[in-house]
Amino acid sequence: MLEATTPVTVAVINDYEIVVKGVASMLSGVDSLRVIELDAHVATVCPVDIALYDTFSATQAGASDIDDVLANPNVSKVVIYSWNLQDELVAKARSQGAHGYLSKGSARTELVDSLLRVAQGERVFPEEPEECEESTTPYPGQEAGLTTREAEVIALISQGLSNAEIAERAFLSINSVKSYIRSAYRKMGVQRRSQAVIWAMGHGFGARPERWVLNS
Repeated sequence: MLEATTPVTVAVINDYEIVVKGVASMLSGVDSLRVIELDAHVATVCPVDIALYDTFSATQAGASDIDDVLANPNVSKVVIYSWNLQDELVAKARSQGAHGYLSKGSARTELVDSLLRVAQGERVFPEEPEECEESTTPYPGQEAGLTTREAEVIALISQGLSNAEIAERAFLSINSVKSYIRSAYRKMGVQRRSQAVIWAMGHGFGARPERWVLNS
């Protein structure tokens, strides 16, 4: 693992408290890196070396949300953290100006090492397409047995998106979206979209714009 002379500061960005706190927990206890801010759908206010943009239920590479993070004067570098590792998205991230694109299936040591490399001036991207279906960090619905993809689809349903909009946002085919909905509904014990939204609101899917500034 690369070492930094002073700790690299990180802000974790996502719409969900359980996601940003899960990523922060994964990165805790590393002397060379310090998470100092968690942002749920609000702009980073502390000056940080890296903003780690988690794509769970969020817009993907190429979207204006990432442009906003890149344009934030408090953010030095932006790294996208995703299980969508298709060539098209990685290429969009490169052309957009992101400084890294990391897999949510990465082991803790690999993730930390990649962030330190980015902080030291490297651009870190997947060398070839990978399959990554499961995250190493917590997400809403995990305790009910939902997979990461099922959870993401339910999160987007709870935000009011149609199946077609979910497919575009999550970079999935419409048939895959329908398949994830069916399997998630079975695990949730619901049959209709309205029931799924009610279930989601009671199981950690209520996205609350909020910021946590951590003690340094």
